[in-house]
Amino acid sequence: MRHVHHATQLRRAPVQRRSAERLTRILDACAALLDEAGYDALSTRAVAQRAGVPIGSVYRFFGNKRQMADALAQRNLERYAERVTERLARTGEGGWRVALDAVLDEYLAMKRTTPGFSLVDFGNQIPVGDRQAEPNHRVADQLTELLAGHLGRTPDEDLRRAFLVAVETADTLVQLAFRMAPDGDEAIIAEARELLTAYLERVLG
Repeated sequence: MRHVHHATQLRRAPVQRRSAERLTRILDACAALLDEAGYDALSTRAVAQRAGVPIGSVYRFFGNKRQMADALAQRNLERYAERVTERLARTGEGGWRVALDAVLDEYLAMKRTTPGFSLVDFGNQIPVGDRQAEPNHRVADQLTELLAGHLGRTPDEDLRRAFLVAVETADTLVQLAFRMAPDGDEAIIAEARELLTAYLERVLG
């Protein structure tokens, strides 16, 4: 499986453990401040203060807050892939229905518990990073690579298209569910799951 490493977006990738830990503290502080104050109020200085690092340490990795938020989005995608992988390893074989539950449930869990996720998730909530690298395409690519083997399918364009349609649909309906209720309207989530099941039944059999 190919991981999307947030380090690829950094001005300088951390080499030593101490530097990697400092980067983690910076991204954790960024996530916490997004929840508290929103993206508009986010600043590199505020992140440095919250993380307990010199402002120069933030600029060592990021040129501005947009790059920092994009790195947080990529870290979220990396962690999401890890969660889905671990969930599928626990459940074993089960076909696409089991995979659908893993993909949707782990996304909902992160939506409800991961700091900063409600604003950034995988990059599509605020204008972060290169807008040509559309976040839902990145998620679809990741899921294609992650799930092809589990489903006994070739990771081809047909499978990628199916996952892209599913991801775009799920994204829209989950956003609606969380606009309707702070933890996600369960009735809308149930409808989303039913809709996705019907679509994947047709394209994946």
